[in-house]
Amino acid sequence: MVSESVSAAERLPFRDPALSTRKRIDDLLERLTLDERIAMLHQYSPAVPRLGVAAFRTGSEALHGVAWLGVATVFPQAVGLGATWDEDLVHRVAEATSVELRAFHYHRPTAIGTGRNSLQAWAPVLNLLRDPRWGRNEEGYSEDPLHTARLGIAFCRGMTGDHHRFLRTATVLKHYLAYNNEDDRCVTSSGVRPRVLQEYDLAAFRPVIASGAATGAMAAYNLVNGRPCHVTPLIETELRRWAEPTGHELFVVSDAEAPSNLVDPEHYFDDHAESHAAALKAGIDSFTDHGEDSATPIGRLREALERGLIDSADVDRAVRRQLEIRFRLGEFDPDLDPYASIGPEVIDSPEHRALALEAATESIVLLRNDGLLPLQGAPRIAVIGPLADTLCEDWYSGTLPYQVTVAGGLQAVLGDRGGEVVVADGADRVALRSRTSGELLGKTAFDVVDWGDGVLTFKSVENGRYLSLKREDGSLAADQEQIKSWDVCETFRLVPVDDSVLFQNVFTGRYAVVDPVDGRVSLTAETPEAAERWEHELLRDGTAEALAAAVSADVAVVVLGNHPLIHGRETEDRRSIALPASQDSLLRAVAGVREDTALVVMSSYPYALDWADEHLPAVVWTSHGGQETGRALAAVLLGEAEPSGRLPQTWYRGDDELPHPLDYDIIKAGWTYQYHRAAPLYPFGHGLSYTSFAHRDLILSSDTITQNSSVDVSVTVTNTGSRPGSEVVQLYVRALDARYEAPRLRLADFRKVRLDAGESRVLTFRLAADQLAHWDVATSAFTVDPGAHEVLVARSADDVVLTAPLTAVGPPPVPRAAVDHRVLAADFDDYSGATLVDATLTSGDAVTAAGSAPATLWFRSVDLSGAVRVEAEVAWDNGDPGERLEFWTGDELLASLPVPVTGGRYTWATASASLATAVDGVHDLKVVLHGTFRLEAFRFSAAG
Repeated sequence: MVSESVSAAERLPFRDPALSTRKRIDDLLERLTLDERIAMLHQYSPAVPRLGVAAFRTGSEALHGVAWLGVATVFPQAVGLGATWDEDLVHRVAEATSVELRAFHYHRPTAIGTGRNSLQAWAPVLNLLRDPRWGRNEEGYSEDPLHTARLGIAFCRGMTGDHHRFLRTATVLKHYLAYNNEDDRCVTSSGVRPRVLQEYDLAAFRPVIASGAATGAMAAYNLVNGRPCHVTPLIETELRRWAEPTGHELFVVSDAEAPSNLVDPEHYFDDHAESHAAALKAGIDSFTDHGEDSATPIGRLREALERGLIDSADVDRAVRRQLEIRFRLGEFDPDLDPYASIGPEVIDSPEHRALALEAATESIVLLRNDGLLPLQGAPRIAVIGPLADTLCEDWYSGTLPYQVTVAGGLQAVLGDRGGEVVVADGADRVALRSRTSGELLGKTAFDVVDWGDGVLTFKSVENGRYLSLKREDGSLAADQEQIKSWDVCETFRLVPVDDSVLFQNVFTGRYAVVDPVDGRVSLTAETPEAAERWEHELLRDGTAEALAAAVSADVAVVVLGNHPLIHGRETEDRRSIALPASQDSLLRAVAGVREDTALVVMSSYPYALDWADEHLPAVVWTSHGGQETGRALAAVLLGEAEPSGRLPQTWYRGDDELPHPLDYDIIKAGWTYQYHRAAPLYPFGHGLSYTSFAHRDLILSSDTITQNSSVDVSVTVTNTGSRPGSEVVQLYVRALDARYEAPRLRLADFRKVRLDAGESRVLTFRLAADQLAHWDVATSAFTVDPGAHEVLVARSADDVVLTAPLTAVGPPPVPRAAVDHRVLAADFDDYSGATLVDATLTSGDAVTAAGSAPATLWFRSVDLSGAVRVEAEVAWDNGDPGERLEFWTGDELLASLPVPVTGGRYTWATASASLATAVDGVHDLKVVLHGTFRLEAFRFSAAG
């Protein structure tokens, strides 16, 4: 009977490849029962045996190689791929990743869920690297939206393939929207005013979706302007609007457990049925919630249907989007699938290993070089530091198939040259002896690495594995080859008490105790008073060993940085950008005995390297570059490869007081190279070479540009050095004398070009007028103001080498209409003491005071001709009597409106007043909010 049923299903119209995909989806959707369709809204969509439809699971991780499925090729972290500034390379990395994901899908079934790994890849991450302290900094490409979008398009096209009908894999863009902090991420709100929203945060997503390269998106955990991203109207009004011309709909998924967060901890909705209904109607098509337990979220959606909060059309709309992806992935046409022949041999294949090496090499950035690099001859090199002879996996990386460390990579090359490598990790070797039992902790000595802020890892001398807490009973075992788990149980603190120490686990906060009967050690003590005292014996001074190695060598290479699961990771932001004190101390000590010291920073994010930049002859940065990190670094350090990476984000100075992490207004706060006012240590786009380049003949096809036109820009680049090398030619624009606060400069285009010694090449760029545009808050549209601009060719955002004038021509901007026009409060030109909040649960922004002081909004060039009265839309649940809203022109108070209690923050009423004096003409308008009420909009009216 089963075979007959399947055979019959195979003859149904949705199985007919001759029909259009739309007709096939229509047919299948009509055959599914309502219960079957609702069940498909969960991440684990169950099979429908009667129709021969298999189970389906959304989401595999593929940020820089296939992750979480076992051994796979590990490419550099996304921020490292960003440092390549190489779209073709990123495309090829994505292509290799998608081929391996196909191989896992066909040949490495999973034991959970559908039995097959998903071909929908939750990558790339397009969140902009606004704040280098972001715990997930490693996941993004860049602080710049154009750079991020260009690499995002390249990655998506590499993942999806170029078949006219079928996708190799389906990409999901993460995380929509304005997501750049981890601390309390599920309850913090990113205040994003319209200019920042349109010019910055949306600008990274818009081109990728409009290109048709992306097939889906994931909503972010955070709130934007007081509203959770999982119910933002921007999913429909922006994301899906951009996708319309592509002919395909986006499949939008939730982040893990985020639907439940809408009730707890966000308390945005009263119950889960209401919250899930709101998310579905806002455009969430798949609910990643409760793991494999689909019963809970599906039960909530079914309750929402029964209560009339959603209807079958809402369900069908989401299911249709899922089915489109499944048809495009070839699920219903296995005989036509162009990727069916992919075998398991592609996983970690020789070709992919070579590509991993190329990507790791191209991502390396030479930050400083006073002639030390490249290292010549066959030196004896001391490789020193906690990352000298180890590689780390991050949360979204695959399992490393092998590790070529910095020390290993250098030794492999120097061995052939007759050189030598000596390794000293700088770790102290210690023994901890119980005062109760007299036994050693773990019955062994440990090498201890200090990762900063007193957070330590302990590696057993006997087996080289990390000491780890076993949460089920609080015991300890040195059994972890890598630190890679959601809850990191391998970090500890030694807490001094008199002449002893306490042993504390960082994750649980509990202390070690010793059972007086059997001597068993467990970390179960809640207080220091109940904890065991340990005698701390230093068996080897790690710094002394490092200094001895440095003295014995010709050159010291000190490899410092972070562990991706410690101090800066998903759920945890960094406190500062300083190097860990222990690493800084080690570096200074080594440099004190070995003048020829090169610093290699292997990290997921920038550090403040002021001292190193001033005192060391060479500084190099690499992200955690995957399995080939060491071979790539060795090639660059020894001159077998050119350093060709460029920084994808600004590296700030240590004494530069960065804005608050939750200040998302890059304009007013001064974030990124576009708006930061202090000179950075290493600017966006910075990177040195072993050769030199000259730029000349910056020529524009026209010195004027109109609103919808473009100009061609050409520049000649010459390799003036004696070695081949790669230059990243960066094209920037800036507005001169703008009426708005314009960026210092803004990246408009870039190209990476490889030139032989003495070779010249003419590069041509097409500069469209929209590259000069800003978001006009008065008209809610992008516009190019007439006036003077500059086109700049630069080596970095702070190293401009050529400029050319460009004049935008067109009608001048008209004043903002305010009489008989509704002016949104959020569309201010400037503000002080204000914050953006949600006007209703489902749509609109409002403004309220950020603290106890009044909030002030400025609206420039407002036409008030004929105005005699003003009315404002306000909401106020309760507060002090006398709250009021004032309207000013200059020093003249036009009106003061008492604000009524409306009964709730989403209950809106109109407050109005006649103007104190007649007003006419164009003025700068100041609006002052005295109190805790919300203002959504206002309008002036004329007589009669």
